[in-house]
Amino acid sequence: MSQPDPAAHTPRRGKALAWLLVAALLALAALGAQRWLAARDALAQDVLADRQRIAALEQRLDAMRRNQRAQTTRLQQAEATNRLLREELIGLGQRAALLEDSLRKLADPALQAGQALRLDEIELLLAQGQQRLLLAGDLEGARRAYALAGQLSEGLSDHAWLDLRQALAQERAALEALGEDPRGTAGARLARLASALPALPQAPAPAATPASPPSLWRRALAGLVQVQPSATALATDPADRAPALAALQLELGLAQAAVERRDRDTWQAALARADAWVLRLWPDSAARRSQLALLRELREQDLALDLPELGSTLTRLRRQRGG
Repeated sequence: MSQPDPAAHTPRRGKALAWLLVAALLALAALGAQRWLAARDALAQDVLADRQRIAALEQRLDAMRRNQRAQTTRLQQAEATNRLLREELIGLGQRAALLEDSLRKLADPALQAGQALRLDEIELLLAQGQQRLLLAGDLEGARRAYALAGQLSEGLSDHAWLDLRQALAQERAALEALGEDPRGTAGARLARLASALPALPQAPAPAATPASPPSLWRRALAGLVQVQPSATALATDPADRAPALAALQLELGLAQAAVERRDRDTWQAALARADAWVLRLWPDSAARRSQLALLRELREQDLALDLPELGSTLTRLRRQRGG
């Protein structure tokens, strides 16, 4: 029986060792790869945990900022409320002081009687000023009466009359800004017109020379019949002119009375009738046309005062005293 050759087994053992070495290297590589993957997973988990912690910290910071802003807003609101309460307390103190002063003044019968007398004087001056302006057209007199009333109102120490003093100041300012009374202007212009009418020429202007002489029958009848439109017929006869002049003066007098009453309808109607009488009494001329234009311009003039504040202070004073 033959023995195995050791030299024949040597390559086999070398191959086996090589495969063992490769297997060991593969095992080591697998173990290293497993550990690297485990380390990578652990690192990724650590990074994710760090990101979560950072996000949580940012959320906490945002919440803290929101809380800080809310606290700042509440502090500002509390400060504004405290300031408002402090101002209201100061105002209440001032009002209490004013009430005490008013009660002390009301307890003084001499002061109360003096204030009542001053109010009576103010009411009288306001009524006189209003009547001077409306009835007599005395603008300067009305301004003086209101100025005296304003001086007397300065002595009213009671705070309940502050609105009255303010209304009086506004009405005085409106009086100072008021121009001329339209009633006085209209009356003056009407008086000038009435004085200028008798100076109008009574003879008509000479007619132009006709191009051809009138016919024989026209010359024969010229001394007997004169044809003219009835609308422009002039009152040349003294018996006709006297009533017409009287009627004109009557209409002008009615217009003047309407001025005093500020009666616009009567004023316009009287001037319209006066216009017709002027046409009846004087022939056509430049002077008559000028006076007629003035007469028609006067018909459109307003007689009312543009002063809506007039009498408001007097009304307020009477209502407040009555209340």
